[in-house]
Amino acid sequence: EVQLVESGGGSVQSGGSLRLSCIFSGNYYNLYSMGWFRQAPGKIREGVAAIDRDGTTTDADSVKGRFTISRDNGKKTLYLQMNTLEPEDTAIYYCAANLGRPVPLRPSTYGYWGQGTQVTVSS
Repeated sequence: EVQLVESGGGSVQSGGSLRLSCIFSGNYYNLYSMGWFRQAPGKIREGVAAIDRDGTTTDADSVKGRFTISRDNGKKTLYLQMNTLEPEDTAIYYCAANLGRPVPLRPSTYGYWGQGTQVTVSS
């Protein structure tokens, strides 16, 4: 059974940085496509960044140039480096995994989800 545990959220001021981590428990991590998603109060969950098993990345337009997704297959860990944070980035951030090739930023195509970590950016 796959389990995902996120960490690294917190409160920062506008312009600050955070690094999120997601530890994957289970087998064959290197075969899974992974993604970061976020959900702000009153809004639907949206894709932030994704990385497939070959290392190909996809970023949402809203975070291009500011956020970087990466993975360490040896540590079974997914990362999201977030720079130049803005109040609009405030949300709960979720890690997701899917065996195979999901639509990179579409939440409904991922089968496994973490519990989320809160990111709050103040102006």
